[in-house]
Amino acid sequence: MYKVLLVEDETVIRHGLRELIGQSSSQFEVTGEAANGMEALEYLKCDIPDLMFTDIRMREMDGLTLVSKVKEMYPDLPVVIISGYGEFDYARKAIEFGVYKYLLKPIERLELVTTLDKIKLALDHRHGISPSPSQSAMLNESNAGGDTRKLIRDVKEFVKLHTDSDLRLQTVAARVHLNATYLSQLFKAETGMNYSEYVSYTRMERAKWLLANTRLKIYDVARLSGHQSPKHFMLVFKQQVGLTAGDYRDQYGQAGSEDRVKDDV
Repeated sequence: MYKVLLVEDETVIRHGLRELIGQSSSQFEVTGEAANGMEALEYLKCDIPDLMFTDIRMREMDGLTLVSKVKEMYPDLPVVIISGYGEFDYARKAIEFGVYKYLLKPIERLELVTTLDKIKLALDHRHGISPSPSQSAMLNESNAGGDTRKLIRDVKEFVKLHTDSDLRLQTVAARVHLNATYLSQLFKAETGMNYSEYVSYTRMERAKWLLANTRLKIYDVARLSGHQSPKHFMLVFKQQVGLTAGDYRDQYGQAGSEDRVKDDV
């Protein structure tokens, strides 16, 4: 049985993660818990776990700072970062610190199982325990699918958070260090839709939300949802939604009628 240190400042979430880890693998047990990075460092002075899970956003000391200090103490300790923030900068920084895995909340059970199985193989190897050929083959197959799912989840999260930015396939592919054509193929296989279609859909959903929930002028809605030309935005909006942007705001929005902008902006 391998020991796990769980670091999370929200008590309810920490208890939930403890249960999820216990349900996902019989080979790992949460034997230590800490509410912040300082508590985790104190724990590590007295005991050495086989694996550490830590949230990335915590009071007093964030997860990345904790990881940097832990790696100075125990360079070989596997660390899994858990975060609700799907930003590539966090993932890239975590990789620089030698984080074993970066999981996004809500954690998918299959992805957690795959991660724990992979870490178990590494720990077994460190202790001279060799897996059977069938176990290795099954793990390699599930890892490939899990890594792809996480990659596409990260890409989709990035698109949602940056609708007003440069979302060309080549730009996003460079962020995840993949060939643009290969990323396009992965995205299509995983989601059933083209990357460009997903970007257009996400931008339109963002525009609809802005129209319904803000008093922004329509040309600002167009800009913030990634549409450079207000007139082109209004044309595309009418084609896809079946209403003009102004009519959509009147029908679904919270803003008053005095905020409506004419379609000939």
